[in-house]
Amino acid sequence: MSAISVSKFITTNTTASTFTPPTSKFLTTCPFLSPKSRSRPHLLSPSPRKTLTPVFSNTPEAELSATEDEWLKKLPDKKKPLYSHSLPCIEAWLVNLGFYQSKEDRAVWLVEKPEWHAQLSLDVTDLYIRYLKSGPGNLEKDVERRFSYALSREDIENAILGGP
Repeated sequence: MSAISVSKFITTNTTASTFTPPTSKFLTTCPFLSPKSRSRPHLLSPSPRKTLTPVFSNTPEAELSATEDEWLKKLPDKKKPLYSHSLPCIEAWLVNLGFYQSKEDRAVWLVEKPEWHAQLSLDVTDLYIRYLKSGPGNLEKDVERRFSYALSREDIENAILGGP
């Protein structure tokens, strides 16, 4: 199965071709179409409309990775606190670490390493990582850790990738 992504839109102008007058019952219940508004033809005249036409790309992965690469280049120094990073930079960093974004919740990221599986949550004030007992390894229960965004990206990365 191949994926098609919409990467660009072409704007075209079209004009409504005809106007079908409403019934008289509708005219009496709808004030903007009352006989008084007929003296203002601009309210009923066809107006130009803009239509978006998608242009399809055959290489969505290439476009996505190019965007991620751009954000990775914009990453602040690894010694800087995570709160000084933009969200697109953090997302590109997580993808670079092997995480993928949850389809149900955009703030949740998942990773499956050979030794463990984890779920990372970007909360308002903190970053949470939960190592899942359902993954490989010998965890008796899920292990959760919390990291402040005031910690450096380097420290958070080392702590996360260190596993449970």
